[in-house]
Amino acid sequence: MTETTRQLAMVLDLNKCIGCQTCTIACKRLWTRDEGMEYMWWNTVNTRPGKGTPRGWEQMGGGFEADGRARPGKMPSRTDFGEAWEFNQQEVLFEAGGPKTHLKPNGESPQWGPNWDEDQGGGDYPNSFFFYLPRICNHCTHPACLEACPRNAIEKRDDDGIVLINEDRCRGYRFCMEACPYKKIYFNHSEKVSQKCIFCFPRIEQGVANACARQCPGRVRFVGYRDDEDAPIYKLVDKWKVAIPLHPEYGTEPNVFYVPPLAPPRYGKDGSVEPSEPRIPDEYLISLFGPVVMDALAILHEEMEKKRAGEPSELMDLLIAYRWREMFGGFDRDPAEIEWRRS
Repeated sequence: MTETTRQLAMVLDLNKCIGCQTCTIACKRLWTRDEGMEYMWWNTVNTRPGKGTPRGWEQMGGGFEADGRARPGKMPSRTDFGEAWEFNQQEVLFEAGGPKTHLKPNGESPQWGPNWDEDQGGGDYPNSFFFYLPRICNHCTHPACLEACPRNAIEKRDDDGIVLINEDRCRGYRFCMEACPYKKIYFNHSEKVSQKCIFCFPRIEQGVANACARQCPGRVRFVGYRDDEDAPIYKLVDKWKVAIPLHPEYGTEPNVFYVPPLAPPRYGKDGSVEPSEPRIPDEYLISLFGPVVMDALAILHEEMEKKRAGEPSELMDLLIAYRWREMFGGFDRDPAEIEWRRS
């Protein structure tokens, strides 16, 4: 385990994510525009249940066993992530195809992409369900990628816990990609180095929240230090215990947490409402977040009932996020006020 002085974290409220991909585009436009990064999406928002990106990442291993030993992992391919396709814009817009010509990728038909199964849910009508799951690098307390790198090219910063890849030291061995159980590391085939989410550390150093968080129209993302007891991160994770990690069994102690999704009740065969039966199966949520998800959901339901009854609820006020600047644990500086240096 890598000890740090402080640890930055993020909480994502899955009950407010609408899958608009604003966070994804904010990250893409800022960080992954260089050569070799075309297929990279450091921030992704996938539909669950689904295979996600890279395809089937939860079956690719990595992380640690319960006794601390490294779990063997598989290296995802570019096909698993999905290529950055070129489209026939020239033909559609400027050539004589008329209304019979439609937009499509050039060359062979693709078989997978970052959002291939978007909005495809689980269950059967009228009890089908889905929800959106945004993901970035978890900047883990016990990063498997760091331990796997033979070049010591991965470091965890002491003052904020952000995990970074030193591209000057990286030689493209990609053991980090195999070791990461969340498969949030990409390989730049042009530069021959591994690359991933940097938690927007140049913004953080200037007191500005991450691009994905600040641009989110749904007020889904909270940012801050784990030990700041006056800020939302501590209250959601440690005080109220409704923000929990994804796949804690991977053993990396991720520092991205999720408020689990609520859902409407199921309908019976006769159309009657069955409020005791959840639309999203308990076992599915447990497979993602572990047994503690049931405690988190119980707390959410209890506090929602208090709010409906007109009683005060600190938790509901936090999650409603009346004042969006208060979601960022002090990282609320306006980026337009900063004279950014360009390399």
